[in-house]
Amino acid sequence: MPLNYSKWDQLELSDDSDIEGHPNVDKKSLIRWKQRDIHEKREVRKQKIAHLQAQIACNKVLFPRIQDIYARLSAPSDSSPSVYFNTLYEQLQKNPSPDCPPGNDSQKIEQTYDGMLLELLTQVSAQAKDKIKDASVLESEKEDKLSKALIDGMKFHVDHLGETIKKDEAELVNEEQEQKKHITSDDLHDGFSNKYVPPKPDPSPVPIKKIDTPKTKTTTTTEFETLNPAASGSTLPSSTEEDDAALPELTPTLAEFSKIPYQAFEKSFEFIQRHRDVIVPGASDALLVAAFKAEGEGKKKLAKQCVHQSLLLQYCEKLGGDGVRVFFQKMISGDKRAERVFIDDVEKTYAHLCGRVEKSKEEEALAGGKEQIQLVPESPDQTISFNVPSGPPPENIVLEGPGTEGMDIEEVRKALQFRWEVFSSFPENLRKALESGSLDSVNQVLADMEVEEAEGVVQNLDMAGILNFAEGGIRDETGNLEED
Repeated sequence: MPLNYSKWDQLELSDDSDIEGHPNVDKKSLIRWKQRDIHEKREVRKQKIAHLQAQIACNKVLFPRIQDIYARLSAPSDSSPSVYFNTLYEQLQKNPSPDCPPGNDSQKIEQTYDGMLLELLTQVSAQAKDKIKDASVLESEKEDKLSKALIDGMKFHVDHLGETIKKDEAELVNEEQEQKKHITSDDLHDGFSNKYVPPKPDPSPVPIKKIDTPKTKTTTTTEFETLNPAASGSTLPSSTEEDDAALPELTPTLAEFSKIPYQAFEKSFEFIQRHRDVIVPGASDALLVAAFKAEGEGKKKLAKQCVHQSLLLQYCEKLGGDGVRVFFQKMISGDKRAERVFIDDVEKTYAHLCGRVEKSKEEEALAGGKEQIQLVPESPDQTISFNVPSGPPPENIVLEGPGTEGMDIEEVRKALQFRWEVFSSFPENLRKALESGSLDSVNQVLADMEVEEAEGVVQNLDMAGILNFAEGGIRDETGNLEED
């Protein structure tokens, strides 16, 4: 049987497989733009599909209710249609149901189904009264004219909503078909399944998060200092972490564990027996990080408890597979020698932590306490340069050199125009600093900016290819290009 490879036609790659090189635009920038375009289109389509699905679901709930109101108004009855209309209006206004579409707030009447229906009835009533008023209807004919106007108004909305649902369903089908044309990671699924139920998994390691408040953000490697190296090799952050540095974060269980009193070994042992997620990778480090933070905030008692509980977990780990039982057996039974060794280690580690906190505060004071964004080379032999455009792309662009055959001049023009627009959007002092080519000048301008503004500037510099950490990058020669 011949193999069918047609499914591979649906792959939408966001790499450099179909991107040609160019003398004026570096390949990395073109790849980034291509990737960004693909992902943006995917996200827009996903949002549109979700919006259509939600809108269709909501309208299909309202549509039969509107049809029922129209049918009751049109049906022959002893009472006037306007009487039924007013009764329904008062009922929705005084006793609305909290039922609402998923994601809406049931406490806000305008977001409920009854609230939407009430708004529709208000609109139909106002339009009907305006028609009677504009037509100068006699008093004796007002009731009949009003009833007819209400019926016509409801019929319009029945027809309109029915057409809207059909239109949205057709558009949803088209969007879903377009989405299925391209295979993405969202389409991956298990090929086989069985009824085997695996055992309960081990607790997950503690979560990792970015450091909250580094004072100077750079591209240098994060430094860590060892606390109590003889016992565990646990680490605490120094005062100059990079923006991408990440540290283990306390889980709710570990936060509760850290509040157990100093030297309350029996309580700690009972807690560990009841909570498996205390003995997990990263737990002791997370407690040390929490101790560092608590000491910095002046919570000395909590800081010392965190150090105590961190070392407790470290000792249990160092004692092997049965370390938890061995450690607590010695502590609870009153082994003075073992207890003294452990407590001395806790005191020394806590004293060292206090010293690191003080040093960190001194470094922050010297830095002025202001968070900054700075550009720093990753290594001493690396330089940072800036590819600054001299102006917008010329009207006529000539592509020369090998590899330029088949290049799309319009794509090149767009890339160069994008770079020029990004550069032109910067404040004057930043443009002058970039034109000078001085890294110190650029960092000085970034230091005077707010962090969010500076981060945006660096991102735009990188996106436009103006920022260059290594040889290569965009070589903007728009000022020297030959014109036809």
